Amino acid sequence: MTRMSDTEHPQHRNQTKKYKIIMNKIYYSETHEYVRVEGNIGYVGISDYAQKELGNIVYVDMPETGDDVEAGEDFGAVESVKAASDLIAPVSGAVVEINEHLIDNPRLLNEDAMGNWIIKVEMTDPSQLENLMDEEAYKAFIG
Repeated sequence: MTRMSDTEHPQHRNQTKKYKIIMNKIYYSETHEYVRVEGNIGYVGISDYAQKELGNIVYVDMPETGDDVEAGEDFGAVESVKAASDLIAPVSGAVVEINEHLIDNPRLLNEDAMGNWIIKVEMTDPSQLENLMDEEAYKAFIG
């Protein structure tokens, strides 16, 4: 019986892939949400492109702490003077915190969409990040 080297072992390959995912920290969905990853925590918000398209944001509908979100499902909405847009979760997990500053000041998303996340999620399946775009791919996507 031949022994597999460390790099050939399937478990090692998965760890390497997982490590690669986490090292590239911000991922984007086709619906213009982002997730900034820190360990198993994802900070979910809308992209700068999305806030520019929406215009002046006047309201953010968010889930409650303790709620579960599912990748590909809506978890809230953003309303602007021009339109309302559902928020679609880029990853699944439990909401561990909401950005309470957005309750009284939703325009923070217009000031700095990438710096003002909407929900903080403890991810249940980090492999879902593989379905999202990195910054380079997202820039190509939005043209």
